[in-house]
Amino acid sequence: MTEKKTKVRVASFSISLDGYGAATDQSLDNPMGIDGKAVHEWVFSTRWWSQIVGQEGGTEGIDNDFLKRGSENLGAWIIGRNMFGPVRGPWPDMNWKGWWGNNPPYHVPVYVLTHYARPPLKMEGGTTFYFITEGIHDALAKAREAANGKDIRIGGGANIIQQYLREGLIDELHIAITPTILGGGERLFDNVDLRKLGYECVRFEASEKVTHVILQHNKKSL
Repeated sequence: MTEKKTKVRVASFSISLDGYGAATDQSLDNPMGIDGKAVHEWVFSTRWWSQIVGQEGGTEGIDNDFLKRGSENLGAWIIGRNMFGPVRGPWPDMNWKGWWGNNPPYHVPVYVLTHYARPPLKMEGGTTFYFITEGIHDALAKAREAANGKDIRIGGGANIIQQYLREGLIDELHIAITPTILGGGERLFDNVDLRKLGYECVRFEASEKVTHVILQHNKKSL
């Protein structure tokens, strides 16, 4: 029996029509930036999202299928510090424990890229946050070990995804293009030549709310 290869992937990463994954002026009150939540509206009505947040109801269909697909076979996450919280610079204290309460929706080890060290943070439901100061390769090596053959999901933000893309380390990228215009914020593909790096579109499918695009890394083209 062939051993399944660990994939490094981005899933359900929403961007606006003008290419922004997050809006301007991110803060505690607006973690996705001013009007940034509009880019993610397609997620909140799905049945899978309702299950993630412990609620009932929600819709099935294309959007639900793509969102659920992003959660399958995951053994670890890698995220940027901005995705963990709004605190910038040295940690003032250890009080901030993420946006998600005591039981975050990850349920696997999560490696947070940061310039400032912090002890691991164990949460309910199987999530432990590890704060990595040695860069993207160190985070990926630790995530591979923790994933134990399962996939690793790069959660963002845009800058973190760009760093892994430029190194050709992401095997699959699922983006959800929404019919919104933000006008500013963090662009996903700034200074990233996807074609030169060996990425190609292998699937696109639209629902009433969003267009789903899957890019895969074709290592043979390098």
